[in-house]
Amino acid sequence: MEADELLVLVAGGDQNAFERLYGLVSGPVFGLVRRVVRDPAQSEEVSQEVLLELWRSAAKFDPRRGSALSWILTLAHRRAVDRVRSVRAAGEREQREAQRAHHPAFDQVTEEVEAGLEREWVRRCLDKLTALQRQSVTLAYYDGYTYREVAERLSLPLGTVKTRMRDGLTRLRHCLGGAV
Repeated sequence: MEADELLVLVAGGDQNAFERLYGLVSGPVFGLVRRVVRDPAQSEEVSQEVLLELWRSAAKFDPRRGSALSWILTLAHRRAVDRVRSVRAAGEREQREAQRAHHPAFDQVTEEVEAGLEREWVRRCLDKLTALQRQSVTLAYYDGYTYREVAERLSLPLGTVKTRMRDGLTRLRHCLGGAV
């Protein structure tokens, strides 16, 4: 029996006819799918899907429109192309997601801009201090010295350094009050 006759019997639910048809077309189906899909494991999967679809939709075959083998291979080709497109689309989605992950988040960019603006504001306020106040505050807060170490570095009494620091920090607080 040829594929056309077997497919008509399969459309009627004949399992024996399907076994025989399977034996006739499984090789050509797999070969076509393998050429399109290329991956052996996916080719096997797609071929099985095509043959399952063949069992379910055998009644749709119209022998007046062409041979059973060409109809089956058309099913196989369409299913293989769908798989390639699906895999490609998934890869493109993953690639887009990976590219998005490499871009800094909006909040990170905003924070960096705000930090830059805050640094500039602090610099401007530091410039409004007296030179002695600025020197004491800079040594303590930017260089990390304690009040006692600032006093030793500047050869000044500790009380004088504390007074300069208090006055300088008070002026900074008032200046920076507009930044908050």
